[in-house]
Amino acid sequence: MYDLPSEDPEEPGLPDEFHDFQPQLLSATFRLADVATNRIFTAADLNLYYDITHPRWYKRPDWFAVVGVSRFYENRDLRLSYVTWQEQVNPDLVVELLSPGTAEEDLGQTIVTNPNAPPPKWQVYEQILRIPYYVVFDRYTGHLQAFRLGNAGYQPITIVNGRFTMPELGLGLGLWCGEFQGFVRDWLRFFDSTGQWILTPEEAVQQRVEQAQQRAEQAQQRAEQAQQRAEQAQQRAERLADLLRAQGIDPDQLV
Repeated sequence: MYDLPSEDPEEPGLPDEFHDFQPQLLSATFRLADVATNRIFTAADLNLYYDITHPRWYKRPDWFAVVGVSRFYENRDLRLSYVTWQEQVNPDLVVELLSPGTAEEDLGQTIVTNPNAPPPKWQVYEQILRIPYYVVFDRYTGHLQAFRLGNAGYQPITIVNGRFTMPELGLGLGLWCGEFQGFVRDWLRFFDSTGQWILTPEEAVQQRVEQAQQRAEQAQQRAEQAQQRAEQAQQRAERLADLLRAQGIDPDQLV
């Protein structure tokens, strides 16, 4: 990892804010019920090295997730890149965010005729790394495509209401219309096995705050209701005492 380049000076870097924000939401909501967070690695725009015989060849997915690997490189360092022959665990899911300049390669429409050139992205994901799930999202049209690896390669997954499930991971991915980073639009985010959107850490904190406020309000309402009942009982006792006095009976003398 330390010897291979982690960035290419010829490349311009992140093309826009969406390519920055969308991966953040994916990482924040990629939570598995039966896997500890320190055994999950997610990354965006990070070099993914895939061929030990060509150690300088890499792809740079917009976002990918690896399950069953340490969150940190050798449990001690932040990764500069992801080197599959060192990690010994390949990604489980890759998400590519379509751009006009990358659409053909992202969708497997690029043909490489030079046998000495690196293979295209689709071939690397499907045939070399054999990544179980591959997702492509066009934010300009809102078109979401997902593929699952089978014996014959990647097969399209049927998208229902902008969602699909990944049974092996125990979660699903779908289009969620809401506000993230101050902007409202359709975002990709994960949902759990019950179909509920997985909360980001910030949303989880906000939810706990709101629940605590609701409990406090409910407790206040119960206290106010108890106070009202006590006042009503006091009023009834006073009216009864007045009736007794009107009949010549001293209520204070009654046992």
